[in-house]
Amino acid sequence: QSTVIRNGQQEKIASDDLVEEDIIILKTGNQIVADARIVEGSIFVNESLLTGEADEIEKNVDNKLLSGSFVVSGEAKVILEKVGKDSYISKLTEQAKLVDHGEDSEMLRALNKLLKWVSFIILPIAVILFTQNYFVNHNTLQTSVVAMVAAVIGMIPEGLYLLVSIALATSATKLATEHVMLHDMKSTETLARVDVLCVDKTGTITDNSMLVADVIAAREMEDEEKVFLAKLCSDYVANLSDNNITMQALRSHFTETTGRKAEAAFPFSSKYKYSSVQFEEGTFVLGAPEMVMTEDMPLVEKRVTKYAKRGNRVMIFGRVSGIRGEKTATGKTKVYPISTSGLSDYVIEPLFYICLQNPLRENAFDTFSYFAKQDVRVVVISGDSPLTVSEVAKKAGIADADKYVNSATLTSDKMIASAVNEYTVFGRTTPEQKQKIVKALKKAGHTVAMTGDGVNDILAMKSADCSIAMAAGSDAAAQAAQVVLLDSDFSHMPDIVGEGRRTINNIQRSATLFLVKNVFSILLALFSIINVLSYPLQPAQVSLISMFNIGIPAFFLAFEPNNKRVRGSFIKTVIIRAMPAALTDFFAIAALVVFGHTFGVSETDISVASTFLLAIVGFMILINISQPMNMFHSIVLGGCIVGLGFTAYFFNGLFDISYISTECIMLFVVFAIATEPCMRYLTRLAEWIEEKVTYRGKAK
Repeated sequence: QSTVIRNGQQEKIASDDLVEEDIIILKTGNQIVADARIVEGSIFVNESLLTGEADEIEKNVDNKLLSGSFVVSGEAKVILEKVGKDSYISKLTEQAKLVDHGEDSEMLRALNKLLKWVSFIILPIAVILFTQNYFVNHNTLQTSVVAMVAAVIGMIPEGLYLLVSIALATSATKLATEHVMLHDMKSTETLARVDVLCVDKTGTITDNSMLVADVIAAREMEDEEKVFLAKLCSDYVANLSDNNITMQALRSHFTETTGRKAEAAFPFSSKYKYSSVQFEEGTFVLGAPEMVMTEDMPLVEKRVTKYAKRGNRVMIFGRVSGIRGEKTATGKTKVYPISTSGLSDYVIEPLFYICLQNPLRENAFDTFSYFAKQDVRVVVISGDSPLTVSEVAKKAGIADADKYVNSATLTSDKMIASAVNEYTVFGRTTPEQKQKIVKALKKAGHTVAMTGDGVNDILAMKSADCSIAMAAGSDAAAQAAQVVLLDSDFSHMPDIVGEGRRTINNIQRSATLFLVKNVFSILLALFSIINVLSYPLQPAQVSLISMFNIGIPAFFLAFEPNNKRVRGSFIKTVIIRAMPAALTDFFAIAALVVFGHTFGVSETDISVASTFLLAIVGFMILINISQPMNMFHSIVLGGCIVGLGFTAYFFNGLFDISYISTECIMLFVVFAIATEPCMRYLTRLAEWIEEKVTYRGKAK
């Protein structure tokens, strides 16, 4: 929504309903939704989403604004010049639609790759099988086509995409009921794989609300001077256009304004971490102590540290008393120009220490305890004092919260890359540094999630593997994020991660069942081609096995709780886990076919015995992936066994099991006994390979 002025009245309307020449009001955190021109006020704009450059650009009256950028600080009235498809961002979007951004998750990319390779294999195998059956083995046209279709059906992972789609859609729907909105489906899978979670202090560890805990005079003052400076501080915050939670807390505390108007004002910037207002009485500044005092920081450091150890965020309200290196006439007030590039050239006289406090979120301790148990490292990245952030992080139960660093000392990418392995808390961090910290963690091999609620978090959020925004924060942050917490409650994070793990682990387990049939069918088809044999299975028999060994159990298992952390490559894990059953199926059926042809067993007996052998091995793999067995697993497994027996008996003609001879039963029993040790030893081998490939020898 946007705040628009129509008929002299302010109203909020959907941004899609804006038209050219509408006048809208832009404030800190607002996304610029159409190309516009400033008619009143001044703002700082970040155009990084358009240009890739993170610099904050000052925009004044008559300056142009491009849609897709966002307001970092300030307030302005703008007139819209181009909206909808004519805007700059819309034209960029049209071009972007022509480019593949690789938005699919690892799992979907793996499934697409699997399907592509299967599609390459199917056609030549189908042609060769038909040619061999019809022209070499001299089978009838019907028999040749049926054998070819049976092999092709076995090679297609039918149902797998449907299962994945249903599981992901169900996951998104369930999260929506818990006030969590997904901007894309891959975010739940990414969160399931996360091993580093980067969080901001305000709005994540602490509540979004803020209050002024204390205001302490920086020197001895008469009561009259204190009252005068307190009112001047009230006028100071009243003249700033900022509307973030810090300014709201200051306005709630400093209420006795005199109506004093500023001659000039520089709103707070997350880059410089201070604001400045020029009155007739002088130029005043408010901001982070080290940004305000610069070289004189040692003069106030002791007191700042004392207040920060209480877990407070400390700000200094001061007056510009001179230019560094120049003599200043005593007893004379001079108004200095406002600096928009830092205060290092000025001498600042501190007047008040303002201690701000964010209440710790109610469920913060439990939330971070969950991540500690799940072996997910939490890194706190904040613009506040590192000591303050460290104290708050300790109260929230974040591991190694005593390891903190002032990001201002990290002056190179190399230092940041080293620091991410050593420190847990990063204070006084600029938006650009937040982004570099996230990139350094990713480069170190971690899967990184970034949470935030302000425009200063957007760069880092865009660089993370998964981004989470609080809806109560800025519009731009919510638009840039993949996951939005609609009620801004960080305690939902364990639910999101748990839902992602449940979905991906269960899909991975179900995909194993599908791949058993695919791999086995390809191997058996190649075996039949090489040995010039007819494919031993009928399409209806393959469908019967697919139903009770794959489709039904995969569907039910896809929706049960499963909170194991997702590791390793999806496709590698699935293939390794599928190979024992696929190879057991292949060895057993191939041996049975050779045995049957050697001793003159009918092709019908071989076909039926092969069907039941497939069923036995299918239930073995089902038991393996269902470990540990519980009541739900037992019901699913038992139901499938009963269902298969019932269907094979009462609907035998439909599934080509119309005749079961004594030879067929004997063949089945002999080879069924042999499948158990084959399956057991191949499973042990697969587990060893998975340990090496997926975990690289580390403990699970």
